[in-house]
Amino acid sequence: MREMKDSGVKWVGQIPKLWAIKPIRADFQEVTEKNKNGLVQNALKFTYGTIVQKQNFDADSDDYVAGTILGYTIVSPGDIVLNGLNLNYDFVSQRIGIVKDAGIITSAYLVFRKKLDSEILPEFINYLLKAYDNCKAFHNIGGGVRKIINFSELKKQYIVYPDIKSQRQIVELLDAKCAEIDALTADIQVQIDTLEQYKRSVITEAVTKGLNPDAEMRDSGLRWVEKLPAHWSVIPSKHLFHNSDLRKQPDDVLLTASQNWGIIPQEEYMERTGAKIVLANHGIENWKHVEPNNFVISLRSFQGGLEMSSVKGCITWHYIVLKPIKTIIHRFYKWLFKSDVYISALQSTCNFIRDGQDLRYSNFSQVPLYLPPLDEQTQIADYLDNKCAEIDRTITEKNIQMSVLADYKKSLIFEYVTGKKEVPAS
Repeated sequence: MREMKDSGVKWVGQIPKLWAIKPIRADFQEVTEKNKNGLVQNALKFTYGTIVQKQNFDADSDDYVAGTILGYTIVSPGDIVLNGLNLNYDFVSQRIGIVKDAGIITSAYLVFRKKLDSEILPEFINYLLKAYDNCKAFHNIGGGVRKIINFSELKKQYIVYPDIKSQRQIVELLDAKCAEIDALTADIQVQIDTLEQYKRSVITEAVTKGLNPDAEMRDSGLRWVEKLPAHWSVIPSKHLFHNSDLRKQPDDVLLTASQNWGIIPQEEYMERTGAKIVLANHGIENWKHVEPNNFVISLRSFQGGLEMSSVKGCITWHYIVLKPIKTIIHRFYKWLFKSDVYISALQSTCNFIRDGQDLRYSNFSQVPLYLPPLDEQTQIADYLDNKCAEIDRTITEKNIQMSVLADYKKSLIFEYVTGKKEVPAS
């Protein structure tokens, strides 16, 4: 058992007695050289804690790119890159990366390089700083929530490390173990992606063909779905839903549109996500009244379909509120509006999404709908409620496995780079 000592660094705690304790400035210097002449064109980017080559970023064929890269920072293998722009905890351990290939990277990132006389391996500091990040140490730099970390602040922070030989042993062990964890994680992610795709296909199949495989099919006459059961009627969407323009009522709660939970109160959204929403305190008299089973069109509708509300309240006037004109089973249309084919059809009505164009009632009315018998609407909705809940439970289990592996990886890195665990002699 090695003799331990207090590191003096709150989030590190005890370290082996022979380990060094130094400020970052003792071993590292900031990299600030810019690509002023544009000669270096191997542009790099951050992707989930790794530094990889940017694709489709050709300065020879794109004047914007050619001008942009002049302000990029020139980096070399072994340089450490820190994305200090966002201290949101969701990005923990994904903001530290080590450069593998020479190139350039946006100057929005902080880059630093070990000094020539430094006795610390870049690969070790990469793991060490990921451990610091997991401990939320960077969040405390400067005494509170900060938007940006700069090197003048970072260089004052203390790091701990053993001799070169021990560093190399720790790096080799973590490389091997993290590779195993990453492989397991990647495999689970493939399973999740497959389940998500299966869920989408189940929804599309049910809402466009029904549940009777022997039902007679006919040409739908619609651009967005080729065939429908012969007994389903096609109807203009404006004859099925109208644009409700009722304004906020005195007892309405403020609502928000979410792809995961539909239309829910803003306070509930903050509780579920941990996100902070600045609650409106003026102009809300112009917000739109929403009733249970109304549907809402928002700018995000082109990504995830229309959202159905299960509660009464009001939503920002930027959104369009749809109220059924005919008797329908709302849950059926909830699934229809979430199907890939419908979302694609809605997308096709709007050509300027990237310029911030809102989806409006005029977009919705360009996509004709269809009207299955009410009993079939109920059967399809019940089937999808149960089937998709079953798939979602499996996806949740897979995500829990991913979370467990991520926590294990974080713990493993921290334990070894702070000397809590010793690399086996073998």
